[in-house]
Amino acid sequence: MKAVIEIEHLNKTFGDNHVLRDFSFTLLEGENVVVLGKSGSGKSVLIKCIIGLIRPDSGKLLVFGKDVPTLSHKELDHVRSRVGFLFQSNALYDSMTVRENLEFPLRRHRSELNKEQINALVMEALGNVGLEHTIDMEPSELSGGMKKRIALARTLILKPDIILYDEPTTGLDPITGKEISHLIRELALKYHTSSFIISHDLNCVNIVADKIIMLIDGTCYASGTMEQLNQSTDSKIKTFFE
Repeated sequence: MKAVIEIEHLNKTFGDNHVLRDFSFTLLEGENVVVLGKSGSGKSVLIKCIIGLIRPDSGKLLVFGKDVPTLSHKELDHVRSRVGFLFQSNALYDSMTVRENLEFPLRRHRSELNKEQINALVMEALGNVGLEHTIDMEPSELSGGMKKRIALARTLILKPDIILYDEPTTGLDPITGKEISHLIRELALKYHTSSFIISHDLNCVNIVADKIIMLIDGTCYASGTMEQLNQSTDSKIKTFFE
């Protein structure tokens, strides 16, 4: 399988705070990688480096073979058009209906589409998350789990090659969290997307992860499957599974 994200010896410092230290990992086509780390360990900084919002101090960071820190605004926008992002807060527009929220990325990035084509993609996206009946509702009328599903539908509507998930089950009850985790897994398989997921939820990790990366002290401290890491005798790793 081909690598879609390649990170080697990445470093990022804010003053005296060494957030990322010689961090390396690779995300392959169709792979779901979860990053586990304590709050403040650098997970969000890592995602922001990947999409070009933060410039690393040193190291290699390739997305689709493109060296992200060296890209022009136009080149970076092209890379970002192939990357979906599911925000922890969902980031739905409160003043728009569900339909308008889903149409927004299409109108911005797929100007060649006509009204019928846009509507077909919106209905497909809502069908993927089982919420066709919410199309004319507003976000304020939706439950937390429904909002997360709509946010996922909006992320998928442009058919991205990579999706970055920032704590996708935060704020959800355990049952809804499991439903969202299974949905992430199912849609990744359906659309052959690669997923890079930040999560503290071990139920979510167990469902979605092909591989887990332990971000400890700014480094890729360990990696492996849930089963492999759960059997580790290393005290720093065991802390996450107790």
